[in-house]
Amino acid sequence: MAGASRGLSWDGESPRPSKTITTTAVLGMLAAMILSPSAAFASDDMSTDVIVRETAPETDAAERLISTLGGTVGEQLDVIGGFAATVPTDKLAGLAGHPAVEAVTPDATVTLLDNPFGRNSEPVAHDLTLTRLVQTVGADVFWAQGHTGKGVDVALIDSGVVAVDGLLRSEVGGPKVINGPDLSFESQSDKFRWLDTYGHGTHMAGIIAGHDNAAAAQPSKSSETSFNGIAPNARILSVKVASHDGAVDVSQVIAAIDWVVQHKNDNGMNVRVLNLSFGTDSTQSYVLDPLAHAAEQAWRAGIVVVVAAGNDGNWAQLRNPARNPNLIAVGASNPIGTLTLADDYVASFSNCEHNARTVDVLAPGVSIVSLRNPGSYADSGYPSGQVGTRFFKGTGTSQATAVVSGAAALILSKFPDATPQQVKDLLMTTAYTSARGKAASCYGAGSIDLSQAARLTQLSRTFDNQTWSTGTGSLEASRGSDHLTHNGRILAGEYDIFGMPFDAAQWANLASRRAAWSDGYWNGSPWTGVSWSGVSWSGVSWSGVSWSGVSWSGVSWSGVSWSDKAWEGGSWSGVSWSGVSWSGVSWSGGSWSGIRWR
Repeated sequence: MAGASRGLSWDGESPRPSKTITTTAVLGMLAAMILSPSAAFASDDMSTDVIVRETAPETDAAERLISTLGGTVGEQLDVIGGFAATVPTDKLAGLAGHPAVEAVTPDATVTLLDNPFGRNSEPVAHDLTLTRLVQTVGADVFWAQGHTGKGVDVALIDSGVVAVDGLLRSEVGGPKVINGPDLSFESQSDKFRWLDTYGHGTHMAGIIAGHDNAAAAQPSKSSETSFNGIAPNARILSVKVASHDGAVDVSQVIAAIDWVVQHKNDNGMNVRVLNLSFGTDSTQSYVLDPLAHAAEQAWRAGIVVVVAAGNDGNWAQLRNPARNPNLIAVGASNPIGTLTLADDYVASFSNCEHNARTVDVLAPGVSIVSLRNPGSYADSGYPSGQVGTRFFKGTGTSQATAVVSGAAALILSKFPDATPQQVKDLLMTTAYTSARGKAASCYGAGSIDLSQAARLTQLSRTFDNQTWSTGTGSLEASRGSDHLTHNGRILAGEYDIFGMPFDAAQWANLASRRAAWSDGYWNGSPWTGVSWSGVSWSGVSWSGVSWSGVSWSGVSWSGVSWSDKAWEGGSWSGVSWSGVSWSGVSWSGGSWSGIRWR
């Protein structure tokens, strides 16, 4: 999974040692996630560094076993229900076969020290608070005209959203966040269903549409005393697909996109924007790729689809589905903390092109301050990202994508009849064209400039002129190098997460007719009773969990894993997985385009 390793990096203050999570924990889990199933344990001639997940309920039996085998116990990793350890290499078989041990994975932290793109040295002159971000991209000019995203719903396919101030109530008094189905591996947990245990989705939601309760209903300018995202009066439709470590299969993301397309106008919703800060390193043509085709179907259904270019470096090709030219591919700029676009340049981690396909626009993506998710994976693992008690900063094309999604919502609140292509053209034709030091493929039309876009009083009639996709290619190729594995077994081939055969032609036909979901089944796979506990979308699950009074900071992750409540007996609510259960420790944030929290 070398491709995934390029999507993960971190710099700044080392995480504080604690029982919850430590430097060893974060690097160890991430390193385990990027090893291929066939990779050997990293070791010298005598010992091996490993991550040990304990069988629930946890006792000290596994730790005692390590000592008996002549090894040493390292940091406790409560987030995965285990610990780090060093074990004599010839005793590994005895460790893996013990009843107190659920799984043993390599702790190959050295793989994360390879940093060929200089991402850790990306200069930051000033944390970009949303106040400064709003001014930098000119969103407050739209606000002054009375266009704040009201009436526009932005679908966020991500890791869920939690109820923190800034994401509690919409301008009209209803919920700010609407929960769609939870398609993640945490959907079976009463504690974690819909909630953002990873921390990524909450950060994106804040950038797109955050709005403090104390802020004015109709903000007209940016203020340091209240929190506002780019489109503060837009709403978020959260469709959770990723669990606490970012684990998700491409089939889940495709199913989520299909669901959004079919339900975009249910129960008073008006989904006009889809934020997808996700991408794989597939090299399959977008014309054939199922993920690219699913995203394109949303575009053709009138939804502006905004996707991240990726965080592999300027030399790297765009990730999938950003390489589909019928979407908006977003690269990250470094605004170096100033309010002018003139000195911005392409961030060193931002992917640049795929054959003739380049990014469309840039948006700020370095040290963007948004809402903090206390107790989440990111918050616990990267305390250097914390800004006070409420906020958290992140860097990556994820953040840049969220900025552009918010910008699209502003444009649609001003021009409600605009097509996705008209929104894209407006962003590109009004962009600030200077982007220092890089080839044109790295910055596309330039940095979005909403102060210029706001000057238009009408939109030109535009037409999509790219080749439409067919989606009849390979699901396996769509995954690229990113796979779910458990104990050396891998989810691969033309099978979805239920182990059901994936017929691309059959699915593409259903998706094009907006019929991929039917009676709780997606493309023939039985999701009934899985993601929303058998409750009809038109019923209770519309409002999801009650956001008032939900406390996240004190929730323990201990014992919550794919093999726990959600995966009893290798099955999911009675749906056979062909005897295979997936732990999630081998695939993670490499394809979620938020490269670090700093």
